[in-house]
Order: sequence, then structure tokens, then C-alpha cells
Amino acid sequence: MLLSTVRAGLRMSSRRAQHCKTTTSHYSPSRRTISGSAATLYSSNALAVDQDRENNKLTETHHVKPEHAVISAFDLFSIGVGPSSSHTVGPMRAGKIFITDLDELRLLDRVKSVKVTLYGSLAATGKGHHTPQAILLGLEGSDPETIDCGTIPSRYDAILNNKSLHLGGKHRIHFDMDRDMLWRWDQVLKTHPNGMRFSCFDESGDLLATNEYFSVGGGFVVNDKTKVDENLFYKGVDKRVVHGARLHQTHQAEQGDPILGTPNEDDPGHPPYPFDSGNSLLALTRKHNLTISQIVHDNERYFGLSEQDIHEKLLRIWAVMDDCIRTGVSTTQKTLPGRLGLRRRAPMLYRRLMRGFYPGIGMPTPHLIGSGSLSAGSIDAPEDTETSQTAPPDEDDAGLTKSVRGGYRAPLVTGSFNHAILPVPPRKTMIPAVDFLSCYAIAVNEVNAAGGRIVTSPTNGAAGVIPAVLKYIIEFVSDDPEKSIKTFLLTAAAVGMLFKRGSTISAAEGGCQAEVGVACSMASAGFAACMGASPETVLQAAEIGIEHNLGLTCDPIDGLVQVPCIERNSLGAVKAITAAQLSMASDGVYRVTLDEAIEAMRLTATDMSVKYKETSLSGLATTVKIPLTVPAC
Repeated sequence: MLLSTVRAGLRMSSRRAQHCKTTTSHYSPSRRTISGSAATLYSSNALAVDQDRENNKLTETHHVKPEHAVISAFDLFSIGVGPSSSHTVGPMRAGKIFITDLDELRLLDRVKSVKVTLYGSLAATGKGHHTPQAILLGLEGSDPETIDCGTIPSRYDAILNNKSLHLGGKHRIHFDMDRDMLWRWDQVLKTHPNGMRFSCFDESGDLLATNEYFSVGGGFVVNDKTKVDENLFYKGVDKRVVHGARLHQTHQAEQGDPILGTPNEDDPGHPPYPFDSGNSLLALTRKHNLTISQIVHDNERYFGLSEQDIHEKLLRIWAVMDDCIRTGVSTTQKTLPGRLGLRRRAPMLYRRLMRGFYPGIGMPTPHLIGSGSLSAGSIDAPEDTETSQTAPPDEDDAGLTKSVRGGYRAPLVTGSFNHAILPVPPRKTMIPAVDFLSCYAIAVNEVNAAGGRIVTSPTNGAAGVIPAVLKYIIEFVSDDPEKSIKTFLLTAAAVGMLFKRGSTISAAEGGCQAEVGVACSMASAGFAACMGASPETVLQAAEIGIEHNLGLTCDPIDGLVQVPCIERNSLGAVKAITAAQLSMASDGVYRVTLDEAIEAMRLTATDMSVKYKETSLSGLATTVKIPLTVPAC
């Protein structure tokens, strides 16, 4: 039983319970390695200087976990809401799990009050990541995949104003945000930095039930009652009816060489093609003459999905991604929520791309954006506030300056003509691949930052990289879109599984290298696969994609998934295609393997200070000052 019920023998008032000792461990230097979904490495005082490295030396040998890396691709790619998979999607799922368990235990009707405590990174940046909204709506029974994103702000405001929470949509209780939600940013629970504790009390103030949940990245939730190495996942599935393999990743390899074994569909012990590393995945492709996407496809059958189910789910994932791009480029909203007052750029970028080289043509062509194509009038002309921040107010999108009479004249040139180095007049650059990739990625992440519907791929903070690259393939490369969609997503999923097992996909554990870095690696592999590259070249593309993101920190300004996150997705998408092209242009001799790069990422994450792991305690988060005159303050 996941929920710890406290029987009548345990009597305590709500006041005493609120001040009782908690089983927390302060941040302290640790030699524990980060592996998969459960690891901790935090310093006790987040504001203190890092401890002496001699007290935190790392082991040279990576501890090999006994379980395979295979999980469902549809647990890695899941439909949710922004702005964060670990701070929004995961907490919402945790809230719903807690209420569902209370209902199953027939305790829901006895609940009089609920206490929520947030720890570590969840507490440090939770407000900017909409963690309170996610938890409270999860406690009301909402799910990230089906919730109406447009109702989230109004429902949250109603909870705050009325001080009332409708548990599971069935039982209404009093809830005071200031009293019933506690923030422990300087403490961390022992399993993971993204920890939360839910407790409920009856009318007498006696503790009915309590549990701890950990949002480990990508929307995955781990329960503290489960052993760390079991990787218990909740990812939009009903644990009462789902195939056991989607809950437990402990189907260990049998004696001999099971990784290269012959698939046995009657054996429930593991998927037909289990792999635990890039090398074992390559060995499977060689032995069975299968591509990486075919390996992942056949493993999905083990999770109870038919071929038609897999086909429909993959196309559904892409449909949401594509719709997210379309929403991002067609929105009429000018700014993103939050104190930064950041202006949306995707609509302006898209208009410029559609205008091409002719300043008088400004509307988008209908065929370019997916199946639900945009009409000529579906995007309103942006106001001056939508232009580039570096452009003067009277400058037009094409770079021409409007004259007083309404015509156009050449832009002003900055610099002296009486100099040995003559100034260069402004000119419009046009690199279509880079421009479209940037536009697509920015569109997705602006939708995410606004709390819209997105696909976690593999996280929300990095949700723009994979859709941008896949959109580029479909629009400019592929002659069979459905085939490309399936090949790309399944190949990318295989790489994501390797990172989840061998390192982490949580910024709270590994910084942004675990999010945009992993997404870049996954997209590189997917692009190479769609270009017909061999499995060896595909994994080398993934290696190049992560190698040049190692050490990337996560220091979001004001705890918002906006700066540097949005632009970083744009660069990640461009870097993904560059990595794939480099791998395909090579001679097939590689010095660094994907497995070695994943291990390097794990060690880098272990060495990285907590201040750069989604806590907004250093970097850009502290050097950029937010003016108090911003209206959203």
C-alpha cells in the first residue's frame, strides 16, 4: 500500500503535527552517484560556498545498475502542461495520486484539512514554475494530460480567494494557502531534491495519512516507500490496471547474455529487446538486423500496446507538438506571464520568415504549418512591441525604416565613413534552416512558459528542441511524414532511456545539461535516423549532441522557465541538426562513445554546485536585476 495510514493509536493535534519533526536531511556533501530517477547530491546551505572538493571526491567507476533501461516511449513523451515537467506536471500527478489513494482507502470523506510541504528545488523555484497551482489542482483530481489549460488561473484564484479545496472533485475542505502550504527550500528529503510531503487530518486534528513524493524529471513521480533502485514510475497511467513493467523497472537480466538473447514474447521477465547501454543497443541491432526505432517499437508491445495503438499514440504525440508550434506562432498575446514582462517573439519571427525577401509580402503561406494550416488572416500583424528589442521603434520587420511620407528608405548606418575601417550597412541574413528551427523551438517554449499544452520531451524546459527538429524534417526533408514521425520519436526515445538510466533528465540533479542537453542528443539521433544513418552513426550523433552541452547550468531568472530557457531551446535545435550532420559526414571512426558521454554528464552533474541546479541561487538568476516597476510585480 503506497499510502501510510496512521491508525487511531496515533493521536496528535493539527498544530502539533504541523510542528513535529520531519525526516529531512540538510544538504550535505555526498559521494552518492546520480543514477536514473533517484539520486541526491545537495549542499546543506544553498547559499554557502561549495565544500572542499577533497571531501567530495568521486569514484572513478560508474556503478552498474542491474536493471535494463527500457521504459515505454509514451512515458518519456507525455502530454502535459507548462511550464515545467518536474515542477508542474510531476506535482500535479503526485497530488492526484495522493487523493486517489485516499479515496481507495475510504479516507477521503474523513479529511478535514491537508498540509503540503515543498522541499529543495521545488520550494526554491516552485512559485515561478506554477508548482502550487499544479499541486492544488492535482488534489482536486485534475490530470496534466486532460486539464483545460485555460481554466488553471481562474481555478487557482478561486481556491485562494475562497480558501476552499475540492478534493478529488468530491469532498470540499477549508484550505488556507499561507498556513497549509509550507516552503522548505533549505531542506531536502533523502531521495531526491524535488520532494514534497502531503498530510491529511480529520476533524479532531488527528493525522489520517501522509506520504512523500519525488518529481524526478520528465513528469515522472517516485514514491518514497519504494526502494531507490526500483524506479517506480507514475506517468499518466492507472497503476491498478497497467502492465507491471510500466511501474517497475526491475526486470533484471537473466544469466548468460540476455541482452543479446532471442526475444521470447511468452517470457514476462523483460521486454523482447532489453538494453542497458548504447553498446548493448547496438549489439541488438546487429544481431537481429533491426534499426533502433524497430527495437523500441517491438519493446512497446511488451507494455501491452498493439501495433495500431503504437501508431496512433505516436501520431497523437506529434499532433500535440505541431499544434503547440501553431499556437505559438499565431498567438495575439504580446507578453509572457511573470515579473520579467518578456515579449513573445515567435509570431514576429514567423511573419518575417513568411515574408521572405519581399518586404511587401507579410502573411504566412497556408501550407507551411501542419495539417491545421493557417489561413492568410489568422495571424494579426504584430504591433511595434513585437519587433526585435534591438530595433528602433520606427523600423519595420524587413529592416527598412519608414519615412515621414510612409515610404521606405535605407536603414541608417552606424559608424564613421572617415575611417580606415568603413562601417557595414545593415543587411538581412537568411539561413532558412536556422531561422525555421529557431522559430519553431521558441514558439513551443513560449507556449510552455505561458502554461499551455505541450509534450514533455523529455522535460518541459526542453520541450522545444524535439518538436522543432521534427517539424523541420516533415516540412523540408521527408517524403513520408508518418514514417518520419515514428522513426524520429522512437529513436529519440531510445536515447532518452539511456540518459534516464545512466545519468538524469532532471535539472534539479544535473542542471540544464540534463534537459536541453539530453533533448539535443535525442533530437540529433532522431534526425540522423530519418536521414537513413546506420545505428552506429545515430548513436554518434547523440554523443555529439550531448558532448557539447556538458556543464550547462540551470539558473532561470526569477524561477521562470523563460530566460535563458526559451532561447536555449532554439540553440539546442540548431545544435542537434549540426551534430547529426557531423556524425553523418565522418568516416565512421569515433573516439568518444555515447556511453562515455553519458557517464561524463553524470560526473559533471555530481560536481555541479546546487546553486546551478534549478534553484535560481546564482548565475543569471542573481546577476539580472528585475525592476520593481514592472506592472506584474
